[in-house]
Amino acid sequence: MSENGRFSRRLVLKGAAGTMVLVGLAPVLAPGARAQEPVTLTVWDNWTRDVDDALIEQLDREFMDAHPGVTIDRIAKSFGDLKATAKLAMSSPDGPDLIQINQGMSDMGAMAQAGLLTDLGPYAERYGWLKKLPPSMVARNSLGDDGKQMGEGILYGMPLTAEFVGVYFNRQKLADLGIETPKTMAEFEAALDALLAAGEIPIAFGDLGQDPAIHTYGEIEGLYVDTKYLDDLVYGRPGATFDTPQNVEAAAKLQEWVDKGYFTPDFLGISTEDMAAMFQDGQGATMITGSWFSSMLSEGDPEQFGFFLFPPLEEGTNKPIVAGTSMAYAIRAGSPNPDLAAEYIDWLVSPRAVQGFADNGTVPLGVDADMATPGTLFADIVAAWNHINETDSAGHYLDWATPTFYDTLTASLTELLAGVITPEEFVAKNQADYGAYLAQKEASA
Repeated sequence: MSENGRFSRRLVLKGAAGTMVLVGLAPVLAPGARAQEPVTLTVWDNWTRDVDDALIEQLDREFMDAHPGVTIDRIAKSFGDLKATAKLAMSSPDGPDLIQINQGMSDMGAMAQAGLLTDLGPYAERYGWLKKLPPSMVARNSLGDDGKQMGEGILYGMPLTAEFVGVYFNRQKLADLGIETPKTMAEFEAALDALLAAGEIPIAFGDLGQDPAIHTYGEIEGLYVDTKYLDDLVYGRPGATFDTPQNVEAAAKLQEWVDKGYFTPDFLGISTEDMAAMFQDGQGATMITGSWFSSMLSEGDPEQFGFFLFPPLEEGTNKPIVAGTSMAYAIRAGSPNPDLAAEYIDWLVSPRAVQGFADNGTVPLGVDADMATPGTLFADIVAAWNHINETDSAGHYLDWATPTFYDTLTASLTELLAGVITPEEFVAKNQADYGAYLAQKEASA
């Protein structure tokens, strides 16, 4: 599960015939506006943070200027709102033409099984989308013919940006204590101890929204498991299990961090957005979360913050990184405008859009290292994404594993963080969910 914000707004943008707005960049749409019958393209998305929201608005205006008669009815929703309403909306005959949906069995899988999604394969072939996606990211947006097997088969979603978890840090706070970028877990924990001793909050953390705990646990888990284990678990392969000594060890480490006082006090009552705002305001020396906060933290001084991937146990080795893409754009089966919807998606992954995201400090899938100014947060983020791809170290968001795993995992992580359950009980709760899902899957095969 990745997240791009928790606010909602509705924007109805009407195109007008005339010259395309270029905003200093050459569009990739066919030159010359072409008239057509009036049509409304309804889009639900998750671009709610100010800089990304403004970019999507601009891209929508440019698309409509190239398509006289087209009106984009855009509704921006929080991650939680999208999860709660997407399937019902896609079931409606007058639902949105396009919607951003979360990968995994609870959302994309459930909608594919219900026959609510359009096969994007022909459009991917037409527009060359698969050249923009690493194979591991194609798998995360694909499901088998019956929608029950993630990681293969039909492409149902096309994402725009890379999203992965790592460690943001306040450059000045670490420099004041002579702390260099840690290369191992031991060095990272030594840095956290030094920060705590100096009166700093070592890790800005707020888990009222519950997703930061998934990301933090997932990064710790990656110390003890490999990508094959995560592939087998998330893709529901025979013999996969959550009940392992490695998951117990990861849960114990997370609980140990709570006991040591590494996290922001009263973190269970702090929202994800407040966590990031507090970190931006200097309350916390590091923050373990996703690349989706890079645009927000790049505002102001782009050199104030840095970013590094969660370090491995042994220097020079690679660990699985919680990684994927932004929520994917899917076309509703039964949409009266599938070709126009696909053309809209292609515009959002065009060089024009890629440059716009990069200018905002958000990592688009087609990012080029030359787009980043050395020494900036964005340069660190781009370098991290390139490392993940070069070393094939993309792991998974664990909540993708079963249709109900998000609820089970977040609830049990809250109990673990609060000290209400033991690491062994945490693993048992999640295995009960996962085991039941595998049994049902095998029974229906």
